[in-house]
Amino acid sequence: MAENRRTVRDLRRGNRSTLLRTLYFRGPVSRQELGELTGLSAGSVSNVVSDLFADGLAEDAGSLDSDGGRPRTLLRVAPGSGHLLGVDIGETHVRVALFDLALTELARWEHPLPPGRYEAGPIVDHILTGLDMVLAKGEVAADAVIGVGVGVPGIVEREPEAVVHGQTFGWDAVPLERLLRAGTALPLFIDNGATAQGQAEMWFGAGRGAETAVIALIGSGVGASIVTGGAPYRGATSSAGEWGHTVVQVGGRTCRCGAVGCLEAYIGARSVLDRYRARAGRGVAAGADPATGADPASAAGSAAGQRDAFAALLRAADGTDTRAREVLEETAAYLGAGIADLINLFNPERIILGGWAGALLGTHALPLIQEATARYALRRPLARTEIAPAALGPDAVALGAATLPLAHFLATGGVF
Repeated sequence: MAENRRTVRDLRRGNRSTLLRTLYFRGPVSRQELGELTGLSAGSVSNVVSDLFADGLAEDAGSLDSDGGRPRTLLRVAPGSGHLLGVDIGETHVRVALFDLALTELARWEHPLPPGRYEAGPIVDHILTGLDMVLAKGEVAADAVIGVGVGVPGIVEREPEAVVHGQTFGWDAVPLERLLRAGTALPLFIDNGATAQGQAEMWFGAGRGAETAVIALIGSGVGASIVTGGAPYRGATSSAGEWGHTVVQVGGRTCRCGAVGCLEAYIGARSVLDRYRARAGRGVAAGADPATGADPASAAGSAAGQRDAFAALLRAADGTDTRAREVLEETAAYLGAGIADLINLFNPERIILGGWAGALLGTHALPLIQEATARYALRRPLARTEIAPAALGPDAVALGAATLPLAHFLATGGVF
């Protein structure tokens, strides 16, 4: 008897999860459409919808005229019924953002990170400060928070708590979840930043409708989220997607990870600026941004400085600076070769260029990147692969991180 009760309870929980997920991604929809989309009976839809309304998770969203009958009431997930926090631990910053259930950003806090200063203790302190700041700014109570998603630059293992291996950060088995848990009782969901951003692009951005895709994240560092069958491919120890540390030049440039010839050492923003600086020299006026007079070879110690320098270099390449043009063409060639490797290995429907440097490269050099890809990729899979810019903007890791607790919320039928 107890076994039967447990089965009925599990069935109801499954129905609730199925309907909530459908309402979230397909809404606003009517009760009839929910039945058609989920395959649930009218009675089951009615019961689950009543439960969602009683819990404040669903609300009316207007009505739709019906041929010859009464208007159909449309339903949606109530955006204010829960809140999500997304944390981006980046190369140049710690960013914390607060979202409602519609993933509308309500508050943001950011702390810059000096180059090479990635000690886990201070970063944890920054995250905890950021959580307090955005909740206060958004006037959201802790019990209204579904969870905190944290996007990290490295490999995440769960033992059972999340432990991070971030070689470029100097992190070796950092117990990030335990360190954060000492300062907050909010539910934590920790994953690789590229994987988190990839989930967001697949759900809401350039990956919608695709089952197989690779979302490239190009900033100071380089990573990728490989999606197959609509889900991230993680590998045996959750380290899949370290695309930036595939070798494109045997005996080549030294990468921050300590190896030589990594793709990141040729297309990462910092590496591109270093190559321009080595070629142009520190004191030359050639390559100065025509709009500001800024030298793109100048060092970029801050996040804004690095972005400004990278953008200035690309503008100079569009102008008369032959050195900048050579560096851009070389970068596009290496990026095209890296994309070709992804196409030949994974045969994706789409390659999505994300990250702030990826967005700039896509704007200034997409034809060059496509031409280089065509030189190295097999023709048949290339013909069936679209190379497209990311749709969620260059700073979408915090948004992607917020989808980590959102995924749990939907899978559990809205329990938090």
